Amino acid sequence: MFRLRLAPDDTNIPFMKGRYAGLIVSAVLSTLSVILFFYPGLNYGIDFVGGVVIEARTPQVTDFPALRGSLSHLGLGQVALQQFGSPQDVLIRFERQAGGDQAQQAAVEKVRGALNKNFAGTQIRRVEAVGASVSGELFRNGMLALGLAIVAMLIYIWFRFEWQFGLGAVVTLILDITKTVGFYAITDLQFNLTAIAAILTIMGYSINDKVVVYDRVRENLRIYKKLPLRELIDRSINETLNRTLGTSMTVFLACLPLALFGGEALEEFAWVLLFGIVIGTSSSIFIAAPILLFLGEGRLRRGSLTEQDAAASEGTTGG
Repeated sequence: MFRLRLAPDDTNIPFMKGRYAGLIVSAVLSTLSVILFFYPGLNYGIDFVGGVVIEARTPQVTDFPALRGSLSHLGLGQVALQQFGSPQDVLIRFERQAGGDQAQQAAVEKVRGALNKNFAGTQIRRVEAVGASVSGELFRNGMLALGLAIVAMLIYIWFRFEWQFGLGAVVTLILDITKTVGFYAITDLQFNLTAIAAILTIMGYSINDKVVVYDRVRENLRIYKKLPLRELIDRSINETLNRTLGTSMTVFLACLPLALFGGEALEEFAWVLLFGIVIGTSSSIFIAAPILLFLGEGRLRRGSLTEQDAAASEGTTGG
């Protein structure tokens, strides 16, 4: 029976030879991402900076290009459109205007006038304003969710494996998150509650991938009791490479149509997920594994190589 395997069963790649390069590249990218976070900064969405949300129903199927064109000349800043429910229902979001409640009301009237002029018969069904205090609270809660997720994953890995595994996984996870934030800064995608959901999804995927590799390392630690840790980690990565690549490719191909054809409501979320899949998969090999090697050398693996372990590791090349 034919089976598609992305890596041969006898794959023997000395990944740990590139451990220093992997860590240096990751550190540089994460540092640049932190710099981009402060300058030029993120494109915060309405959820985090406040704004106005209008729910409208057009008489026919909503023509999003025409609607976006009619609202882009009103001087309201960035206007986001999102379909929900039926093809006639649309959410219109724009930034909070300078000034008090009167400025927000004037902006709503501008939108109402543009809809009546270009889309006669449109009904305004709901108008909500997100104030600065509410948006600040949403931002704090979003950051709290990310922090609690990291702590929970650290505790989980720590209890399931030794502390070296837990620390290695969480450090790698933080590096993955910083790169994702840098991706938001470079692409100018809106950073909002959907972005928090995307980052949490990436964190879950990334930690799962690292658990697969770490679990094989733990199994091999029991089987090859004297095999040098560097060779043992290389062996473990090669043994799980098919599963790692297969899972990543499956999720990537599932998200790709959403990124290309998902529309405004899904495409930003999907593009971030695609980036996170690549980052999470590569970091399991080139970041998490080298960190485990440095933390575990002399702790997880002690002693000299026995004949049985030497025979089992024959053909494995160290770095």
